[in-house]
Amino acid sequence: MLGQEFEEFLQEWNEDGTGMRRGFDDLLGILRNAEGVELSFKARPGVSYSLRATHAAQRERSLFAMIDVIDDDPANRWLSVCFFGDMVSDPEEKGDLIPEGLLGGDGYCFDLDTAEESEVTYVAQRIREALEAAARG
Repeated sequence: MLGQEFEEFLQEWNEDGTGMRRGFDDLLGILRNAEGVELSFKARPGVSYSLRATHAAQRERSLFAMIDVIDDDPANRWLSVCFFGDMVSDPEEKGDLIPEGLLGGDGYCFDLDTAEESEVTYVAQRIREALEAAARG
């Protein structure tokens, strides 16, 4: 359960022309419906809203996926979805490698500034891939 702060964030986030709220909801749905996943939320209004996913089978890492809603312009939010580099592939090279940038480990971040279906689907595939890796421990 994510709590009241997360629910208020969702209620206050009105859809804009980018469709980003819909894209966020699609990615959130994968995590909410996955067995063994626990979600946490950290709000930093004006900067970002961070949704972090952990799996019960994980032993060495505190998350397997992080979805940041970048809030520098609340009327034009975008997403940065990050994973540890060894938990996902990037066959189309759409992600940015972030050396030691995810809790001290190498990560990949996939930025979505529009919610084009193909882009959201690509990131959703990375979430499923990271989820499978996390479930293996």
